[in-house]
Amino acid sequence: MSYSRRQNLNQAEADLDITPFMNLMIVLVPVLLLSMVFARITVIDLQLPEAAGTTSAELSQQQVELVLTSNGLAVNFPEGVLLREIPNLEVLAEEAIVESPDYQALSNVLQELKRHLRTKDADRRNINFLIEEETSYARIVAAMDTVRSYQTVVATDVVDAELFPDIAFADLPAGAFTAMK
Repeated sequence: MSYSRRQNLNQAEADLDITPFMNLMIVLVPVLLLSMVFARITVIDLQLPEAAGTTSAELSQQQVELVLTSNGLAVNFPEGVLLREIPNLEVLAEEAIVESPDYQALSNVLQELKRHLRTKDADRRNINFLIEEETSYARIVAAMDTVRSYQTVVATDVVDAELFPDIAFADLPAGAFTAMK
């Protein structure tokens, strides 16, 4: 009988100590939360071109157009009338010379056009992209970022000023723009 009593005493004394595990969790959970990467997803609201059948009064309104070709960019204002051609720049990338659009020159042209439109009380928010068939997706997105806003200094703060945030897309008609080719 003494043997069974000793066995019961030993079983009663064996408690599980989870204090070190809890201390580890108290430290580990905040560290894991701080090291998480938070993704920011943005949505750009796009306007597709209207269907054919617009009236002549609507067609007579002056629109700003940006023509994206493999040879460069062109800004038309009013539609179809060349305002400025912006040829590609030769850039050294990965030990090879690559042609890339001059987005800073595009931004400067659009800023000047925006100032001109404001002085005539004809401020616009929309721009039409005429895109050549072979134009890469990266080039279209970079052009979109350039035409939507530009950075400027206002009272010692760098802010994003609006250019043409409403973007509509269309295919460049065949043979419609041959000045840079």
